[in-house]
Amino acid sequence: MIEILQDIRNLLSHNKKVLNIDDLASYTGLSKSKIYKLSMLKLIPTGTNEHIRQKFFNKEDIDEWLLGKPNLSDEYLEQQMNAQLLKNKKA
Repeated sequence: MIEILQDIRNLLSHNKKVLNIDDLASYTGLSKSKIYKLSMLKLIPTGTNEHIRQKFFNKEDIDEWLLGKPNLSDEYLEQQMNAQLLKNKKA
């Protein structure tokens, strides 16, 4: 019974217009760490409200982004992270 309720809760969360990190991980199957990396590198569309510290994501923007076949490989993200770190050191 608990599993059924959790499944229903999960399905209802996919009907939300705005997703938080947990919702996004559940919706996309991406790990939270990968979502944080993508957010830090600005490779995933996020909300733009600078007054909210927590990350939020517009479900429609995420759907468009996913359909655009983004490169989500760990190798690509590591390259991007290293490039960002080098850029920050030079600045």
